[in-house]
Amino acid sequence: METATIHSPKAYLRKVAAIATLGGLLFGFDTGVVNGSLPFMAQPDQLNLNAFWEGLVTSAVLFGAAVGSFTGGRLSDRYGRRKCIILMASIFFLSRFGCVFAPSAEIMVAFRFILGLAVGGVSVTVPTYLAEMAPMEVRGRYIAQNELMIVTGQFLAFLINAILGNMFGSMGSIWRYMMAVAFIPAAILWIGMLSMPESPRWLVSKGKMPEALDVLTKVRSAKRAQEEFESIKKLVESEAHLAKASFKEFIITPWIRRLLFIGIGVGIIQQITGVNAINYYGTQILRDSGFNLEAALIANTANGIISVTATLIGMYFLTRVGRRKLFILGLTMTTLAQCCIGIFSMTLSDQPYYGYLILCMTVTFMGFQQGCSAPVTWILMSEIFPLRLRGIGMGTVVFFSWMMNFTVGLCFPSLISGVGTTMTFFTFAVCGAVALILVAKFCPETKGRTLEELEVMFRNYKSHHHR
Repeated sequence: METATIHSPKAYLRKVAAIATLGGLLFGFDTGVVNGSLPFMAQPDQLNLNAFWEGLVTSAVLFGAAVGSFTGGRLSDRYGRRKCIILMASIFFLSRFGCVFAPSAEIMVAFRFILGLAVGGVSVTVPTYLAEMAPMEVRGRYIAQNELMIVTGQFLAFLINAILGNMFGSMGSIWRYMMAVAFIPAAILWIGMLSMPESPRWLVSKGKMPEALDVLTKVRSAKRAQEEFESIKKLVESEAHLAKASFKEFIITPWIRRLLFIGIGVGIIQQITGVNAINYYGTQILRDSGFNLEAALIANTANGIISVTATLIGMYFLTRVGRRKLFILGLTMTTLAQCCIGIFSMTLSDQPYYGYLILCMTVTFMGFQQGCSAPVTWILMSEIFPLRLRGIGMGTVVFFSWMMNFTVGLCFPSLISGVGTTMTFFTFAVCGAVALILVAKFCPETKGRTLEELEVMFRNYKSHHHR
């Protein structure tokens, strides 16, 4: 009986994470499903999309996500992380009807935007919720679990697209079935979150002390729960004299402003290396390199498989290696992969094995991106902000990340048709090199400290001794 008691907090925390990260699964599925459904959707007897409308259908969810991340951060600060996730699950479910039954490109874009509101909302709220629920020593791993669910969602989208596209590709409307699959996890997320607890740190910030201690005792040993509760309460009480949290603090308070710039930088870096050009247009990239549509759909699942595998490996190293070192390794290797794609497309595009070289490089890119750079990005963004500003801070930096994502998603088809594969991927490589320099210079190390200790560290930050 004693053993069961010892392990029950861990088991309960795993249950909380399993339910909450379904938001990440939906995030991944809804950003990845367009990858294989777009060629079918674009056909003249379906939505009849040209290159511009392909970019718009793809990026509408990203623009919605930018808006949803900013508003989701504020909603989670005001009403709680749990209620915000429940709201986003409702939007996931209801907006899917519009996407599945869209009669025109304009209707599809409108509902993809609404769907994006939920994607953006969970991209902010789920990592924040996990960061505030998990103990210090496994916090990175639990936030990375959300990244694992994102790439799993993308892989499932690629896999379902490949199966349905190969089995029923002659049926033009098959893209509607590809999009309908995500009804199921949306419903499970909504039902599951109804029985989940609120974040204990958010409860303390709202003066709900008994409820906060009760939640902590469910996910910690009794002694540790009490110690952590006292630590959170002490920090909140020390800030009780401050005015209500507002965006103005990010402008007038130097140490908070610095965190905002770091967060925005990390969020933009996640996008400018071109990861989502491969996530959204991987099938088209492979078709352009010589694969037919059916083969490209199957080959594209390799990007999904390596993303899931690499994230699992990255989760192992997160608790053993610093966030900063993993980030630098990831950026170094993704930049080299983008260089290789540019070089191969410039010199070997007439060779019969060219398509396999491009596939090899996209898989290498995705491996280091999803195993190193992506999980560290989400961890850092959810760790660095003080409790009273965490929702609005996370919402703001994720907004900038989604806006850069939107820009890449919208412009990529036009870039490829305008300047070609070589120059497009060389541009991504240059962006990656600049990002690498900025991370090496400015990125803080957050491993091994509680959120409260990090807040004190950043508040007292006076020099560049952040390593």
